[in-house]
Amino acid sequence: MLLRRRRTPLVCQQAVALMTEYLENHLSTRDRTRLEQHLAGCPHCTEYLAQMRATIDAAGHVEPDDLEPEALDDLVDLFRLWKEQ
Repeated sequence: MLLRRRRTPLVCQQAVALMTEYLENHLSTRDRTRLEQHLAGCPHCTEYLAQMRATIDAAGHVEPDDLEPEALDDLVDLFRLWKEQ
């Protein structure tokens, strides 16, 4: 008899970590399926994904050269703070 490993469902923190790749269509089929299963049962992550999509729609496609130097510095600082957490 073959034993199949049971895949544990994603928790919200794991789901959030996959969102950017999901939106950019860079997830493997397996990860996409797991994330979509999580989203089907998690209103919080579904709302988070909707907020990310709204932000992308509002911002459009912004290149670093399109930003004022101060705005770019602020974004880099925010990213560094976020990575330290």
